[in-house]
Amino acid sequence: MNQLVAMSVMRGLINGGKHSIGYARTVVRCHPNVWDGDDMPLLGLRMMVMMSSYSSSSESVPEKVKEKGENGIVPSSYWGISRPKITREDGSPWPWNCFMPWETYRADLSIDLKKHHVPTTFLDKVAYRTVKLLRIPTDLFFQRRYGCRAMMLETVAAVPGMVGGMLLHLKSLRKFQHSGGWIKALLEEAENERMHLMTMVELVKPKWYERMLVLTVQGVFFNAFFVLYLLSPKLAHRVVGYLEEEAIHSYTEYLKDIDSGSIENVPAPAIAIDYWRLPKDATLKDVITVIRADEAHHRDVNHFASDIQFQGKELRDAPAPLGYH
Repeated sequence: MNQLVAMSVMRGLINGGKHSIGYARTVVRCHPNVWDGDDMPLLGLRMMVMMSSYSSSSESVPEKVKEKGENGIVPSSYWGISRPKITREDGSPWPWNCFMPWETYRADLSIDLKKHHVPTTFLDKVAYRTVKLLRIPTDLFFQRRYGCRAMMLETVAAVPGMVGGMLLHLKSLRKFQHSGGWIKALLEEAENERMHLMTMVELVKPKWYERMLVLTVQGVFFNAFFVLYLLSPKLAHRVVGYLEEEAIHSYTEYLKDIDSGSIENVPAPAIAIDYWRLPKDATLKDVITVIRADEAHHRDVNHFASDIQFQGKELRDAPAPLGYH
């Protein structure tokens, strides 16, 4: 009898799902002797009932609360990872995932924009002439469309810091040496330049052929600068220093066109207001002014890095200017 009951219940469990699980539990309560004996049908029934009990108890455990983001995506709570609630100073929710409030700052606008490293050594002259040659096709293609020029400039300007930081990181791992803070300094520079780009994209909607140009230029420049940094870091930093000098010139011309009315002084994008802690009524002119100040600081950092190595020292021998904005 026990075997017939067990076989029928097991058949029902296989074919009938949850309803059969309830029936199996009823059979067990009404026929407690199904737990007795060592024959396989009864053993299978006992295992089925135990597994169904475990499954139902697991389903009754409430899952961790899943919070929906603003974009409607529900992050998985499996790992128990979630971003804490972050607000602005006025208590409103922080809207950005690409940077946090403690990464924002007020740009130092008192920096000298006219500083120039006069090329003296052979490598200095190579760097200076290279940058001047690179400017020719840029002037021909963009002319006075400084919004598009700035967008292209930032896709290139964000590369050297990342390449330099990456190679210094690998060198630190190989030689078991500290970097003197230069890894972080260069990566900060790359991140700052990337934020320039994110801001410019809000102001200038790139066309498809401009996007294709960005892909081409970035592919060529990244690989060329990577090889250059491997061969001569001091030359690489000098090239970047001169590139930043050209960036200052370009943004100065951008501001002249805004002042003359050739370019409309539109309201500043929200991302720029939060990143540079600008006033709520900030305009395009304010954004270009702080970006130009950032470029001047990058100019100083890269010329400084090159000078260190021209003196026969390594970057780690001089403290990096972390947080130099």
